[in-house]
Amino acid sequence: MKDAHRPSSAPEGSGEALTFWDHLDALRSSLLRMAIAVVVLAVGAFFLKDELFAVVLAPRSSDFVTYRLLGAERFCLHLMNTGLTEQFMIHMRTALYAGVLVASPYILYEVFRFVSPGLYCNERRYAVRIVGAAYLMFIVGTLVNYFLVFPLTVHFLGTYQVSPDVSNMLTIQSYADTLISMSLVLGIVFELPVVSWLLALMGILKWKQMARFRKHAIIVILIIAAIITPTTDAFTLFVVALPIWLLYELSILIVRIT
Repeated sequence: MKDAHRPSSAPEGSGEALTFWDHLDALRSSLLRMAIAVVVLAVGAFFLKDELFAVVLAPRSSDFVTYRLLGAERFCLHLMNTGLTEQFMIHMRTALYAGVLVASPYILYEVFRFVSPGLYCNERRYAVRIVGAAYLMFIVGTLVNYFLVFPLTVHFLGTYQVSPDVSNMLTIQSYADTLISMSLVLGIVFELPVVSWLLALMGILKWKQMARFRKHAIIVILIIAAIITPTTDAFTLFVVALPIWLLYELSILIVRIT
């Protein structure tokens, strides 16, 4: 029998359940709206080139807020281009990432709008909390990378010299790709507290288990940090591993409270 308490997946007022093809059409419409939103915002970011790259290139100079707060010595990294189409492709990729980042609230809204008709009321409440927390933690991870992890990495590696006779020549492609990839990875890694909270709600994860395996978790964190970092130096490894370890400790606290 049909569950009388299960919300109907049909449009309001229709009184009929949607067929597989109706669901497919709804999914296609949602994906189309999400794609349009990303493209429109990416095109806008593409034409705001000066403002976009003022943000992207800010960590290469000691005028950046993180360096000023830490009292870093004066420096400015000079980037170079080595390919004919390299700058244009970097411009397009950066604008696309900016479009996805700005459109992400609308993308999450479309996803929730698509799945919510098939959820119970209590499931819908939890879904809103989980989606909201996941989005917030992704943004926090991106900001931590932009204001802390990436600047410290750039400062250390960009100014490091084995000899005054050897100068650093960094490419714009290496700089931009490292920033985008580390932002994505740190944003995903910062979902750890949300995932831990969800597993705790399901009764799968216990805080005593997490505390017992803390030493093992630190080893895993170091391995993950080594995979994330674009280099093999110990400083960058530490800069990336520290926030992940703090997230693990925060996850233990969240699971304990839950």
